[in-house]
Amino acid sequence: MDSGQAGAEAIPDSVRWRILVVLLAAIAMSLISVSIVNVALPSIQQGLEATQSDLQWVLSGYALTFGVALVPAGRAGDIMGRGGIFIIGVAVFTAASIAAGLASDATWLNVARFVQGVGSGLLNPQGVGMIQQYFRGAERAKAFGYFGSAVGVSVGIGPVLGGLLIMLGGADLGWRLTFLINVPIGIATIIMAFAWFPKPLFNRVPGRTGSASQRALRTSLYMARKLDPVGSLLLGLAVFAVLFPFMEARASALTWLLLPLGLMLVAAWVRWERYYARLGRSPMVDLNIFSTHSFTNGALIMTLYFTGMTSIWVLVALYLQQGLGKSALEAGLVGVPSAFISAYAARWAGRRVMRYGRKVVIGGLFFAIAGLAASIVVILLHQDGYLSVWWLVLSLSLIGVAQGSVISPNQTLTLAEVPLQYAGSSGAIMQTGQRIGTSIGIAVITAAVFAALGATSWSIAVSLGFALIGLVMFGALGVAFKDQRDRARAWQTPHRS
Repeated sequence: MDSGQAGAEAIPDSVRWRILVVLLAAIAMSLISVSIVNVALPSIQQGLEATQSDLQWVLSGYALTFGVALVPAGRAGDIMGRGGIFIIGVAVFTAASIAAGLASDATWLNVARFVQGVGSGLLNPQGVGMIQQYFRGAERAKAFGYFGSAVGVSVGIGPVLGGLLIMLGGADLGWRLTFLINVPIGIATIIMAFAWFPKPLFNRVPGRTGSASQRALRTSLYMARKLDPVGSLLLGLAVFAVLFPFMEARASALTWLLLPLGLMLVAAWVRWERYYARLGRSPMVDLNIFSTHSFTNGALIMTLYFTGMTSIWVLVALYLQQGLGKSALEAGLVGVPSAFISAYAARWAGRRVMRYGRKVVIGGLFFAIAGLAASIVVILLHQDGYLSVWWLVLSLSLIGVAQGSVISPNQTLTLAEVPLQYAGSSGAIMQTGQRIGTSIGIAVITAAVFAALGATSWSIAVSLGFALIGLVMFGALGVAFKDQRDRARAWQTPHRS
């Protein structure tokens, strides 16, 4: 049982909300670190004389280790104690941020980014698991609403903050500040976690007698059995093999062979988890959670959503900077209103999702499709000289409504029926789907846009990219309607007998 789980119901409200503050501070830090780096890449290239391949791995290395670490870290938190793993993750992330800020060459920077991704992979599933652990019912939905607000603001202000730091610090110091800004946030988060998290931070394990070496050996064997090391290795290799081809700027035919290998490793992982469960042991992921329709449908909605929507901001930045010659700061400012609308929408939806259920998510997906269509209209009319490109601020605000109405409400509904002992690993499964969707979506959609650029203008190419994202959103909408029907049938069935 996780530390504090038994007494979760007895924890005062003030303590629960302080725990949430700590979680959101760290999660916001990790998300800002993703979006802030995008605008720092030209300065990094100049300051470290980095190649295009180096720059690709500044982004991809972080995402790769983040994705690989998520599920094992989530399960480790379920077994060993979420509070302790969370603090370790923040400490690793903060130390890696210092190393990245002091990097003397591109290799040093990329190693630091790999480690930063591990830290983020450790802390993020604990945040989701602890919200499930310490909040119930409407309070949990409200907490996930605040979570969504933190996501929206963090992603939105990252590029603007990065642009300001680079402007203030200059070409060399500015990009270093985009990493070093994590340090005071990380230190403050660790201090607050030690002060406010319930004790003990780690769970006690059997075997408290004997010498120190005997206790250490028993603890290691106990944790090895509980953490399912074979399952962790298989899934980690599978995620790596699936993600890697989409992260390589110029993936060779040999690299693409990793993709079918990754799918075979997923199949091997599933067989192992079933075998491990038959032995009477605790698998890394209880595969029975996939028989819960709300979890399976919700995880698929989230994967599809991230496959499409995360590419929007990449395309907007490319269109404004490379297509229209705008600055990084201007490109970042376009998304700020959307970010704050997303934050408000997440809070609004979080208070109502328990009443309206999947209808909130369905409404958000309709807003996403409307925002994409409106953005295409703005871009095409701007090309013909009828509208200012700054009308994108308005059309992208509809995307902000979608962000707030889909991400956190879907998370609340998806995890509502998952057993608490699998809160961390099930949340991490969802986040792994997000990472895979993000990587595949950005790779495929940007490739389609650049292919179209060979025959047409930036406006037409980006409009094509938005149209592809819209098709993915229609797929997510179909799954959301299916989930609503499944819930209606599940509710009606016992009432017929």
